[in-house]
Amino acid sequence: MARNRRVFSQNFLTDRHALDLIVKAAEPEGLILEPGPGEGVLTRALSHAGASVIAYEIDPRLAARLAASTRDDPRIQVRRGDFARAFPPREPFAVVGNIPYSATSRIVGWCLRAPGMTAATLLTQLEYARKRTGDYGRWSLLTVASWPWYGWRLGDRVSRRSFHPVPSVDSAILRIERRRRPLVRDGRAYRELVELGFRGVGGSVRASLRPHYRGVDAALAAAGIGRDTVVGYVHPDQWVTLFLRLHQ
Repeated sequence: MARNRRVFSQNFLTDRHALDLIVKAAEPEGLILEPGPGEGVLTRALSHAGASVIAYEIDPRLAARLAASTRDDPRIQVRRGDFARAFPPREPFAVVGNIPYSATSRIVGWCLRAPGMTAATLLTQLEYARKRTGDYGRWSLLTVASWPWYGWRLGDRVSRRSFHPVPSVDSAILRIERRRRPLVRDGRAYRELVELGFRGVGGSVRASLRPHYRGVDAALAAAGIGRDTVVGYVHPDQWVTLFLRLHQ
């Protein structure tokens, strides 16, 4: 089992309080997909809260054990395989999971691409959750590019001592919620603007965008963005305002 943990980057949640924090943040109902259920502690908690859970476990031994121990619960299905390669359901669903640090980017990317996903509540590495939610005072390209469709929120911090084996860093609950209505209509044009801004020259958002758009200075003023503001320090809401001004 120790070898399997290394291969699959498994750190099992053992703290009941941390488990309760995840369930509270997830507000489980309807259909939930769970990446990496491990021993099924969170799986059972979600089921007991009234949700129907499809749990994807890549470790064949754990998948078999979990399927056997939950076979009497009609609300739980265990599927052996890689969650990030699964086809999303056609019906609306949420994602909830204590996910492996090494698979975080793949799982988050899958969530953002899934048409029917309403929300994702993920226990991730603390640094990742802080980076994606602007808690360092800077904003990442992924968050800004997805902002018109998804809100990102930093939840409770979870100590590394809440896991076995104990990882080297703390975790945090990351909440990603699909907006009922997108903040922009032309998604392609919005992403083009953001990508130009993040890969542009000169450091500031103004220097990055002026060669490509007219009226940049007026749009920056309308969005409350200083002329020398570095791209990473522009809030996602300011990016939306900037886009709407440049495409009006």
